[in-house]
Amino acid sequence: MSALFVFGTGSYSACSAFRLKNGGMFCPSYGKKLVEESPNFCSGCGERLYHASCIGDTSLPLTSQTTSNCPTPTFSTFLEYRKKKNEERQKFSEGRKGLKKKEKRKVQINVGLMTIKKGGLKPYRGKTIFLTTDPDATATSLLNQAVKKMKDFNKDLKDEPFLLLYPDGTEVITVPGTQRPFTLEAYKAEVGKPYQRITVFICLKSDFEDVGENSDLSDSDPEIVIKRPSEFDLADTLPLELQHESSPLQKAAEYEKGAGDLMLANEVQQVKNYFISKTVQQTISTAFTLQLDNDSLFAEPPEEPVEVYIPLKKKVSLFFRDTNLQAHGIIANLALELDHKKVGRFNISRSAVWDGAVRGFRRSTYSDNYDMFIKFNDDAGSFEEGLDTGGPRREFLTLLMGSLRNRPIFDGPPESRYLVYNSRAARQDEYFLAGKMIAVSIVHGGPAPHFLSKNLVNHITGNQSFSATVEDVQDEEITKILHQVLKAESEESLHNLILQNSTIFQTAGCLRNVKPFEKQAFVEEYLRWYILERNQSVIQRFKDGLESLNFLSALQQNSSVLAPLLCFSAKALTASELESMFRPDLSPAGSNKRHKEVLTLGFWADYLLDCEEKATAVCLEDLMMFATGLTAVPPAGMTPPPRIQFLSVSPFPVANICANTLKLPICDSYSIFKANMDFGIQNAPGFGCS
Repeated sequence: MSALFVFGTGSYSACSAFRLKNGGMFCPSYGKKLVEESPNFCSGCGERLYHASCIGDTSLPLTSQTTSNCPTPTFSTFLEYRKKKNEERQKFSEGRKGLKKKEKRKVQINVGLMTIKKGGLKPYRGKTIFLTTDPDATATSLLNQAVKKMKDFNKDLKDEPFLLLYPDGTEVITVPGTQRPFTLEAYKAEVGKPYQRITVFICLKSDFEDVGENSDLSDSDPEIVIKRPSEFDLADTLPLELQHESSPLQKAAEYEKGAGDLMLANEVQQVKNYFISKTVQQTISTAFTLQLDNDSLFAEPPEEPVEVYIPLKKKVSLFFRDTNLQAHGIIANLALELDHKKVGRFNISRSAVWDGAVRGFRRSTYSDNYDMFIKFNDDAGSFEEGLDTGGPRREFLTLLMGSLRNRPIFDGPPESRYLVYNSRAARQDEYFLAGKMIAVSIVHGGPAPHFLSKNLVNHITGNQSFSATVEDVQDEEITKILHQVLKAESEESLHNLILQNSTIFQTAGCLRNVKPFEKQAFVEEYLRWYILERNQSVIQRFKDGLESLNFLSALQQNSSVLAPLLCFSAKALTASELESMFRPDLSPAGSNKRHKEVLTLGFWADYLLDCEEKATAVCLEDLMMFATGLTAVPPAGMTPPPRIQFLSVSPFPVANICANTLKLPICDSYSIFKANMDFGIQNAPGFGCS
């Protein structure tokens, strides 16, 4: 007979099984013999089994002493035991960290302040702080935390409602690009940045409503409403009274400083030769061609003024192009990118300008946007005194353009040079360097090359026109063959001539039967290949160099203005131009000095005429080089304006090329003045190097 003892502690219960004499176990709850030898749980009912002592007669019950010695149960069922074991295994697989109680992780982001500046919302510098928050923070909770911490560190912050903004000035509501409500963790996953690099901004609600979401930081395209004067509503505009007595240069400076948010095109006439590209948010009155993103709103100037109204909460960049736009206005706009606080150093010897230039341009610390610091050293190794404030730079760039003309990468007549392939120059990347030098020279206030072939410049700017002559080819053998082709009178003689020289024409890809009336076109086809197509790889590298300081883009957009700077010009410097260019600094009227200075000015005017007529030892270009470091007026204009001063302590002229100042000696007669001027200029450093 089996005996059942049910006992427990607390909520636990268990049954006591009997070990049978003939082997095996018997579960009283299940009522059957168990197959297993010594199980801890019954395979039938799942109850935990506590073993009683062995008995020979199953009819005898266990005593109470046996029951009292049974261990206290821990689990009531096998399922509970298995669940506990699974939890232990999971904690063990997570390592030692899994055994610790998990704490909620905090992250750190940046919070800044946006305020209204120049009509748009922009970050307030110096107001960015760190904020520790939860990854699952919503827009509302993040705003509350950000405002609280910002007020803790900035007691002057207004006690008004704030909004949470993205860096582009839009309000934080949903994750950008989705319709999901904002959470910091979702935004972090979308933007792909670590939490430490995430920055959000708070902004006064009143400022945000005044500017709107499409502020100066927005990239969205605005709506532009064009109305006739009788239809406009001034409620959406802000008038601005301009200082009409200001000079054109002062007006341009005001625009550059942001003082003129409203730009009138009729004022562009007064500031012509300047290329103005500004953000405007007020009324624009124009009688000129108005261009928006290079798309003309008016094909030609309208007959009467047209008012263009742009909502104050919109952003638009307008480009005013004066019909008399000149090169120095475009170049002045490119020069705005120059960083005058940093310099690139060049150590130049006038006898080896090219070598010094290559070293300077290839120096790792050089940048096209840095100012150029030029130091000339003479052959003895001593250095010239004084710092470069513009004069040595202009002189260096003038000498560099003269040296560049004679490099082996160019071929053709001296006034019409085109690029040719040179394996050594290609390995040294000289074509890229040449393009960079030209762009840097023009933008930094130096001279333009004035020696490139018009066909090459047209090809660079995208102009398909081509007009070359046989004389452009420097190879005498090829020149002779082309002349024979042009002089061939019969079809048979032309055919035989082409067959005899089939190699050069086949290489150019133009070998074919040619009629006598086609021989001119045939020669032009060969010349196009010879000058342009066979040198396409080096021309492309040259264009890459011209892209420095965005010069190539400006050249292609304003080819009619800038292209002539690269080509030869037959226009020579004249005496009247130099006389009007140099303005004298005279002593007070009636003084003895004034009398001598006026007499010297007469000598100066006669000396210029003699230079123009080749009656002196120097020419006008030599004279200008001596005084300014340039042989002609550069595309960017003369800055500062050249001046004439008078010198009584030296019989020879003295020049300060940094200030563009020429000091003339005061002499008793013109013959002495002329001789001293010739001697002083001829013995100046660098004379004859250009």
